[in-house]
Amino acid sequence: MSSLSFRLAKALSDSRKIKWRPHNREQVLARLLVKRAEARQAGLTELETQLRQQIRWSLPMHHPDEAATDANDDDAQAVHDRI
Repeated sequence: MSSLSFRLAKALSDSRKIKWRPHNREQVLARLLVKRAEARQAGLTELETQLRQQIRWSLPMHHPDEAATDANDDDAQAVHDRI
């Protein structure tokens, strides 16, 4: 097993020992952002792509029945473009 594979397997195993459970959506998003940054630093592009998809899923949703302004739409598009 390569060094990188071993480190990833160990990190996964260690994270399972923690038994962390998110209390809200913001905690999930924060955790995903940290994991995405770590994947990018490690050069794991496929994992980073998967995490980006999960980050998009965890972002708050705006429903059409809510009053949305153009500024909010621009902010949401800017976030989407950065991800």
